[in-house]
Amino acid sequence: MARYNGPACRLCRRVGEKLFLKGERCYTPRCAVDKRRSPPGEQAANAGMQRRRRISEHGTQLREKQKARFVYGTLERQFSNYMKEATRASGVTGDRLMQLLERRLDNVVYRLAFGESRNQSRQLVNHGHLEVNGRRVDIPSYMVKPGDVISWREQSRSNNYFKTMKETLPKRTVPGWLQLNAENATGTVAALPAPSEIDTKVDTRMIVEFYSKR
Repeated sequence: MARYNGPACRLCRRVGEKLFLKGERCYTPRCAVDKRRSPPGEQAANAGMQRRRRISEHGTQLREKQKARFVYGTLERQFSNYMKEATRASGVTGDRLMQLLERRLDNVVYRLAFGESRNQSRQLVNHGHLEVNGRRVDIPSYMVKPGDVISWREQSRSNNYFKTMKETLPKRTVPGWLQLNAENATGTVAALPAPSEIDTKVDTRMIVEFYSKR
C-alpha cells in the first residue's frame, strides 16, 4: 500500500501543532517545528500585515481527522474503513475508532517502547523483526487482541538495535492494557484499550461529525 514518505514535520505544520511523529526528538531543541516558529518580535510585526483566516466548522473537523491519520500513519481509505467498522460496533463510535487504531501492531510495538516512534515501529514490523504468538507478522495494520504476545524474532535479537533498545526498557510508561516483560523484551495484550488509557490528543467527536456529513 502507498504511504506518505515525506518529512514528518511537514505534517505537524499542516495541522498547526506538534504531533510527536519523531519520538524523543520532538521533545528536544532539535525539533524542526519549534525551530521554524517565528520569534515573538517577528510575530508581532507580522500581525498587522497578515490576517489569519477563521477556520470553519468543517475545517476544524477535517483537521482533527487529519491529526489522527498522521499520528497513526494511515492513508485516507484505510482510516475511512476504520471509521466504518467503528460505526457498526456497539458503544461510542469515537472510542471504538481510537480502540481500533491503538490495536494496530505498529502502534503496540511503539507503546511497548520497542520503537522510538510509530514510524520506526512500522519499519520494524515491515522488516519482519516481530512475532505475534510465535509467528512472524510483517503487517503493520495487523489487529492484536487480548492474550496476544508480541516478541522479537530470535534472528533479530543479535542486532545492535535490539541490544541497545533492551537495555533502556522500559523507556517510557506502558499503558495499562499492555504488559511489558522488560527482561525478555516481550509484551502481552492484557485487555482492549479503554478510552482513559489512550493519550492521543484528538477530538473524536469532531471526526465522527466529519464522516456523518459525507
